Amino acid sequence: MTRACLIGLALAAATPAPAADPARPNVVVIVADDLGYADVGFQGCKDIPTPHLDALAGGGVVCTGGYVSHPFCSPTRAGLMTGRYQHRFGHENNPAWLPDDKAVGLPLDQVTLADALKKAGYRTGAVGKWHLGAHPAFHPNRRGFDDYFGLLGGGHQYFDHNRFKTDPDRARQEYFIPLVRNEKPVEEAAYLTDALGREAAAFVEAHRKGPFFLYLAFNAPHTPLQAPEKYLARVKDLKDEKLRTYAAMVCGLDDAVGAVAAKLREHGLDRNTLIFFLSDNGGPVAVTNCRNTPLRGAKGQLYEGGVRVPFVVSWPDRLKPGRFDHPVSSLDIFPTALAAGGGEAPKGLDGVDLVPHLQGKAAGLADRTLFWRTGGGQSFAARKGPLKYVRVGKQPAELYDLAADAAEAADLAGKRPEAVAALGKELDAWNAALVEPRWQNPTPKKK
Repeated sequence: MTRACLIGLALAAATPAPAADPARPNVVVIVADDLGYADVGFQGCKDIPTPHLDALAGGGVVCTGGYVSHPFCSPTRAGLMTGRYQHRFGHENNPAWLPDDKAVGLPLDQVTLADALKKAGYRTGAVGKWHLGAHPAFHPNRRGFDDYFGLLGGGHQYFDHNRFKTDPDRARQEYFIPLVRNEKPVEEAAYLTDALGREAAAFVEAHRKGPFFLYLAFNAPHTPLQAPEKYLARVKDLKDEKLRTYAAMVCGLDDAVGAVAAKLREHGLDRNTLIFFLSDNGGPVAVTNCRNTPLRGAKGQLYEGGVRVPFVVSWPDRLKPGRFDHPVSSLDIFPTALAAGGGEAPKGLDGVDLVPHLQGKAAGLADRTLFWRTGGGQSFAARKGPLKYVRVGKQPAELYDLAADAAEAADLAGKRPEAVAALGKELDAWNAALVEPRWQNPTPKKK
């Protein structure tokens, strides 16, 4: 791959950029939707086969203390896409499907990772779930992505994509809108997860001369629980029908990741591609019968089961395979990718470049403080070192030592009041710099 070739690609994309560096990696960010903490092989799962994800983890760094910045969908994606706590700009709830409302979505004054990497000369593509606003102003093509294929809302049917209908419940309308390629509706015959894997692999093929940034955001294994027989057959020994369908959807996600990995290998891109894999939040145990073992809680909660997720960073040319046990965050993806790509970082990022830490060349993550807030202040959490502070509603603050108690079973608040006070003070200072949510979560109509 020559310098002239890369410069020609950047000029062809009409993107002003510095001289291209052939050593710059491609960047791929893969996000699962509502994946259980214990439901992939590299996390110890025995009854759902995930060979492609396990291979990715085996060749990368498994971050055992991997977190997202929110316990449910859209706010996590807003934080990941901006590298900032989404509470700083009011994106604290899921946006309703409101195509005529320019106020409900990722604020237009926020710089996205796609904006930054495109400016640095990357071809940018998004495949899959968007969920960052329904108004055309929020469309991926207007938020830094050159190419887009997928579902613009928070979910979709996995079959019968072309049976569009009007649903009187705005909270479900987005599940029945057309899939789109860029801004044009498309018909699609394939199982949705298969289609996303196909399109992601096609993006790699089309832009293999790079550098490229691919954001592959699955809606699997989020509801509705729908899977084809070819995946159901792989988990036929699971007797719980709900869990079996969910598990089959995880198999489909794994195959789609495998399609992208195979395309990278085909063109010799696998070693110099920086890949992140994570879930957008913890699994919704009561909804899909997924497993967050050994963690307490589930999607929507600030206990570990809501915000601690499977998290892998792979860059074979720069990172040795292994485990990393200090806390890392989805907020770190933006600065890590941008540092690797040679882009200029916008001001106000909350994450850090993980590469020197994962290489053992930098310290400081062991004692970093991570924060969480839901509902504009309904619940809070903070983690510093092994200690986790949780305050749910008006209940007294709780304290857990995650090094000894990942399940958050033993509340130490009564024994460590000084730690409770210190973490509470730090959290209150963080919260004082935030803004109120710009909108509330959409509420489904009662039947």
